[in-house]
Amino acid sequence: MARLEAGSDDWLDQFVEDVIDPDRVINDPHHHLWDHADWRPYKLDDLWADTGSGHLIRNTVFIECHSHYHSSGDKDFRSLGETEFAAAVAGESRTHSNQRANIAGIVARADLRLPNLDAILDAHESAADGLLRGIRHPAARDEFGDFLHIPGRSQAGLYANTAFRRGLRTLAQRGLCFDAWHYHHQNGEFLAAACAVPEATMVLNHFGTPLGVGPYASQRDSIFSRWRDDITALARCPNVYAKLGGLAMPDNGFGWHIRDRPASSDELVSAQARFYLHTIECFGPQRCMFESNFPVDRLSISYRNLWNAFKKLTASFSASEKDALFRGTAASVYTLP
Repeated sequence: MARLEAGSDDWLDQFVEDVIDPDRVINDPHHHLWDHADWRPYKLDDLWADTGSGHLIRNTVFIECHSHYHSSGDKDFRSLGETEFAAAVAGESRTHSNQRANIAGIVARADLRLPNLDAILDAHESAADGLLRGIRHPAARDEFGDFLHIPGRSQAGLYANTAFRRGLRTLAQRGLCFDAWHYHHQNGEFLAAACAVPEATMVLNHFGTPLGVGPYASQRDSIFSRWRDDITALARCPNVYAKLGGLAMPDNGFGWHIRDRPASSDELVSAQARFYLHTIECFGPQRCMFESNFPVDRLSISYRNLWNAFKKLTASFSASEKDALFRGTAASVYTLP
């Protein structure tokens, strides 16, 4: 019998858990939508199938993923196609907001170094139909990037770039946050930028993406030690928030995407609890928010099992701490209803 495709419904349905704490209200601040040629399509019905699989997902935030760009015109404005697409899908989601998750925020893509940044942001504001909450200009870059499932191809030294930091200040002036995606060995560069622009609200995506494949596969303990110190330092910057999730990507090296069955919530907790608990301890629940990072993490675990894992991780937390982690911090950072 042929092996089921990782991330497919049939593959994920092999391991269906009972939902823990089904009445807890959740805001999912990180998901994508796309129709990429190299990936399984993930559209609104797919998102709703996941968010409606048992947990009480109230609002979500769409994060840029280089999808639906305009194919012509000024290259500085081509990412507007993605914002227009996301806004249209968000509008459709609102028509069923009483029964299904509502896409209540958009984090778009723009090059923060550009001299015409204000005009670009004006255009995104208009295209987002009131939902623009921030910008993600990825800084992810690795000299061994060709072995990665999702290779970051940013220019070297982006966080230290004078024009980039000026762009961060522009975001702050406009009340927009900055979502940061990079790899674990770039956390120090991100820290320097966060310290240099303290007025900018910055959201660390995916714990800084600790890598665990290729040349990093044999370095898990040393990478964790370095990562732990970096997170401790980053938490001292009050303008930095942490998204807790995105550790089930193939590039994190846990290998669930090449198994015959997806991961269970217990397996995720066993393998990754130290990342989650250290970050929460350093930042505090008021500056942390759980995220799904779907459909990327769907290659390893189902939406239902993922949120079960988060609930198991926080079983001993207080009611207010849980509310911040699952709903409140995301609502505050991204101005969700």
